[in-house]
Amino acid sequence: MAHGFKSSNQNFIFGPWTVKAVKTHIMKSKDIERLADEMQMASLPEMLFGDNVLRIQHKDSFGIEFNAKDALQCVNNLQDSVKVACAQEWQESRSDCEHSKEVVKRYDWTFTTDYKGTLLGDELKLKVIPTSDRIDMEKLKTREQIVFFEEVLLFEDELHDHGVSMLNVKIHIPPAVYTDPNEICQYLPLNLLQCEKLEFPENMSESQITETPQTTGPEQT
Repeated sequence: MAHGFKSSNQNFIFGPWTVKAVKTHIMKSKDIERLADEMQMASLPEMLFGDNVLRIQHKDSFGIEFNAKDALQCVNNLQDSVKVACAQEWQESRSDCEHSKEVVKRYDWTFTTDYKGTLLGDELKLKVIPTSDRIDMEKLKTREQIVFFEEVLLFEDELHDHGVSMLNVKIHIPPAVYTDPNEICQYLPLNLLQCEKLEFPENMSESQITETPQTTGPEQT
């Protein structure tokens, strides 16, 4: 983290909903090693923010949150599916070396994850279902007041100088940092398209879900 970083714990309340954003320091090396053993992973990201969380929760306890530990649970720790360009050359140059023939535990060293969040709640819970709905891009272009913005970093790793792997989550992104999807899509190959949406628990009325928004602003603790 940058010099002078201070931990923060923010709560933003709107109607029956509370957004909680917790940002704190990187986990210590010994704690990362212990967690790697618990998760049976050969390695974890160099910069792991195990206590960081972004949570959106209804007053009836259901909601969704994003945290690093659950995200890493979705990493394939049995397969190293990505090979760098120099891997084959390195292997051939050491074909006669005894140590090069030793079996090394395989794992996805890029920490690629399909984590979509952790659902909260016991009796009441959001439901994930496939959908053909798409985000209304025109609505996103509307210049409205940003009442709350936060970005929470979950983990980052420089991948031994072969690039950077980073997982973070944002809410209410300011227009200044919008990326035009019509421009960037021509440079990015489509590997997977999977659309889902969250349905509120059954038997809940619209008034229970929304209620009258309060005017309480962000709180810093």
